[in-house]
Amino acid sequence: MVNELKHLIQQGENSKVEFKEAKNEFPRTAYETICAFLNRDGGIVILGVADDGSIIGINPNAWINIQTMFVSAMNNPEIINPTIFLSIEKVEIDGKLVAYIKVPNASSVYRYKNHIYLRNAAADIDITNSQDQVGRLYLQKDNTYSENQIFPYLPITELREDLIARVKRLAKINNAQNDWDTLNTKDFLYRNKLYRKDYTTNKEGVTLACVLLFGTEEQILSVVPSFKFELVKRVENEERYDDRVTLTTNLLDCMSQATDFIKKHLPSPFYLEGTQRIDLRDNIFREVIANMLVHREYAGAAPTKLIITKDEIRAENSNKPHIRGIITLQNTTNYSKNPNIIRIFRGIGYVEDFGTGIPKLFKYCKAYSSHEPVIEDGDIFSFTLKHNFFPLQAKRIDTDSGNKTSDHVSDYVSDHVSGHITLEEQILAFCATERSLKEIADFTKYRNRVYFKRKFINPLLDKGLLKLKFSNHPRTPGQKYLTVTKNERK
Repeated sequence: MVNELKHLIQQGENSKVEFKEAKNEFPRTAYETICAFLNRDGGIVILGVADDGSIIGINPNAWINIQTMFVSAMNNPEIINPTIFLSIEKVEIDGKLVAYIKVPNASSVYRYKNHIYLRNAAADIDITNSQDQVGRLYLQKDNTYSENQIFPYLPITELREDLIARVKRLAKINNAQNDWDTLNTKDFLYRNKLYRKDYTTNKEGVTLACVLLFGTEEQILSVVPSFKFELVKRVENEERYDDRVTLTTNLLDCMSQATDFIKKHLPSPFYLEGTQRIDLRDNIFREVIANMLVHREYAGAAPTKLIITKDEIRAENSNKPHIRGIITLQNTTNYSKNPNIIRIFRGIGYVEDFGTGIPKLFKYCKAYSSHEPVIEDGDIFSFTLKHNFFPLQAKRIDTDSGNKTSDHVSDYVSDHVSGHITLEEQILAFCATERSLKEIADFTKYRNRVYFKRKFINPLLDKGLLKLKFSNHPRTPGQKYLTVTKNERK
């Protein structure tokens, strides 16, 4: 980020870059710029830099105060309305502390202290009293984001209160400072721009984003008949499929069920980042699935798809392109295609902060499958990852009761990852020191211990690769498991 900031500073201020001196406090004029960026095309505010591009720096002792002022303002509707989650990041350039704020192009019209600002070249223009400009801005936002479509005849009382309650609960767990749980349903929807008024038509009601998040399946298919999330595994049966799930439910349940599908069919190899174990599979595909849902163009007819084949994983959906072409680490942007849906997903921890998702995908995909992903922005947005996760195919054997799959072979195929450590090997390495069932399940991130023991631990015991500490009392509550050494096996 240091080199990127240096380059931006050298280029000078423009329609998407603003410098602000901020030696000891957060500059109030920066809020006008943030408001203007939100209303136009987004941009970046760099603190600690003078108008001429000279780096003044921020007093390190003032950093906590500056950060606190900024966060408080972004959550205060009397300052920035509607409130928005933005992060402020600090870096050191040539020995001086500077900070930057990436601001997206928002789906709503934003106000700073009840004034509407719009970015024009390198200036922030107050257009509050220009009825014509304000009207055009509202119209532009409505036309840009289909998630803003209003459904005035769908009462709030017909939404799924259990989903709203779930989001409030998850948001509190994700961030103890989040106050959504203190709001009634209407205020919660208002706060998050999921219930709004169109000042050009005087219509008001819940939005498309609101229905997608908190509506019933019947309501969702009524307002978006083309909505469908197809999950397909096509490895053994390449002409049809081995497994297929079609989702037409709310986005929260789509996220959950699609994640379960991935866990069912893709391996989770052992991977350490420093001394911490990282679940590559969950980190990658939580980001991919969330992006398929929050960035989809819901006015488009193409369904969202995630397809697993024997040599690649591909996800795609209908899209309103911003870049057009291959997305790389160099050209990635913080452009939000459904900002109000993203606000909810970010609030509950389902998506990353602006600008962090794509770099993480490139980093973890390379470690996961030895390939970098190919991400393309077009009328159809796509993510493709090559892999070699299925080098063996389960073989059918004949028995008196008919054709069955060998448990040993299918277990191996399910857990084997070419070029990586299998789950079986992870357990054996972990149990070089005696471990309890809970410790092993927690290490491998399995919640259902009964299933985990039957699926993984018992086969290792049967093969003589794992042994019980208290072999004479297999059901003792304090039972531990220990890997059998090669010398012991002889």
